[in-house]
Amino acid sequence: MANFLLKKSYHINNLKISKFKDLWGSHGVFTTIRLVGKPGKLVLFNNHFINLIKSLKKYKIYSKNIDQTIKTLIKTNIRNNFKYNHLFRIALSKKLISISIRKRLKPSNNFELKVLNYKRTDPKYKNLQYKYILKKLNSYDTTKVDILLVYKKKILETCTSNLLLIKNNKYYSPKNNCYIGNTINYLSKKVKINFKDINLKDIHKFDEVLLIGSGKGVTPVKLINQCKWKNKSMTGFKKIKKNFKLLNL
Repeated sequence: MANFLLKKSYHINNLKISKFKDLWGSHGVFTTIRLVGKPGKLVLFNNHFINLIKSLKKYKIYSKNIDQTIKTLIKTNIRNNFKYNHLFRIALSKKLISISIRKRLKPSNNFELKVLNYKRTDPKYKNLQYKYILKKLNSYDTTKVDILLVYKKKILETCTSNLLLIKNNKYYSPKNNCYIGNTINYLSKKVKINFKDINLKDIHKFDEVLLIGSGKGVTPVKLINQCKWKNKSMTGFKKIKKNFKLLNL
């Protein structure tokens, strides 16, 4: 269960505090950002902010001064005298802005993926249509298990992260029907990643599967039992991990 440090909601038109709502299931968008250090620093904030504004425009929630409003609320809710190792989530609907800060739980070294035949609604955007996914995730210990989303026999992403698959020292990641997150986008500027469709039946060809994201950082997958896939190496994980040292991921 998530350990929340802060949960607040604000009316979007006047910024008066409202009863907290996580906004899951609403017409709206969100982003989750790694928050580290003292004073707190939001990792890859500019990238997250640009994508959030794009999503607000796509979902017709964008309004004059919303850019500055978001930045002001972020600054207001991050304490300078507190040491963070947390996840900062901001969600926006047409009526509310909700902010939460929760403890970042370190993923297990024995991480497993469960396969689910499902594609997120409008998957190229971080929208709030996550209720079905969250219901499924709540069945598991999310420090040990994530859910691998598959659509038309192609792997897409997990419920929380992008996927990086490794074979013969080459890196691959799904291209379509998934959100290309800020963390894997950052990584793609450090190493060559081949973004392409990957069939579930071909997953046995890969030596390693890594989860890449704000919450998971870089997490190696040990087992995908439904595919009878097991991790064969940690070489790629160790190389990729080095690219994130400066980001504290």
